[in-house]
Amino acid sequence: MDDNRTRTLLLVDDEENILRSLKRLFRREGYTIITALSGAEGLELLAQYPVGVIVSDQRMPEMTGSEFLHKVKELYPDTVRIILSGYTDLESVTESINVGAVYKFLTKPWDDELLSKNVAEAFRLHELNDDNQRLTSQLRQANQELERRVEEKTRELQFNVQALKISQDVLEELPLAVLGISGDDVVVANRQARALFDQQPMMLGAPVAELLPESMLAIYRRAVDGQSACQEVTFVGKRWRCQCARNASEGPHQGYIFTLLEQ
Repeated sequence: MDDNRTRTLLLVDDEENILRSLKRLFRREGYTIITALSGAEGLELLAQYPVGVIVSDQRMPEMTGSEFLHKVKELYPDTVRIILSGYTDLESVTESINVGAVYKFLTKPWDDELLSKNVAEAFRLHELNDDNQRLTSQLRQANQELERRVEEKTRELQFNVQALKISQDVLEELPLAVLGISGDDVVVANRQARALFDQQPMMLGAPVAELLPESMLAIYRRAVDGQSACQEVTFVGKRWRCQCARNASEGPHQGYIFTLLEQ
């Protein structure tokens, strides 16, 4: 065997001596072997055991092998079905293929080596089909999980976009000037700040040292050094309470918030 999976083989024949011979042949292969003397008995066993491969006689009373395997195909389509028949007339072969949907049609008396080889191939086919179904199921589950995560991330993104829009609207309407500084450059300026520094048409991206007067720049530098950074200064003929602090973000946009409130 290729792995540790149990290979269960069902042998169906109305002659007990045939079943005994087949059991002797396949016992050395390490299969779990169950036997039935009729198609009806075979169906009862299939309801109890996880059978992978079936070897069935064709001509049996009450239910032919083809009829039996046709029922098996409907109830247990994953089984691999083999006919072992002493009759090789065209009608038997055609019925086996068309009705029983058999994997192989083999003849009696059989060649032990050939029969063993065909049954081993049948088990490999059964296990390959099992693996394909398992992988397909895993892929389906993975796709469902991926879709769930995409939906979750999409909702999160939509929420973050909405929250960002609200934050931007709130920032714009604040009654004080707000500058966001990152890497010593101005990256955010609300309406009040843009109005206050209207002599700087290209505020965003401008070095803070070029935008702020020395009195305010000193406040920013104290904040960068981890010192208290709150002071009143005179700018454009007015008194401003200026405060600078590191923002709380730990992400790539970590920087400083500089605020100016007219006194």
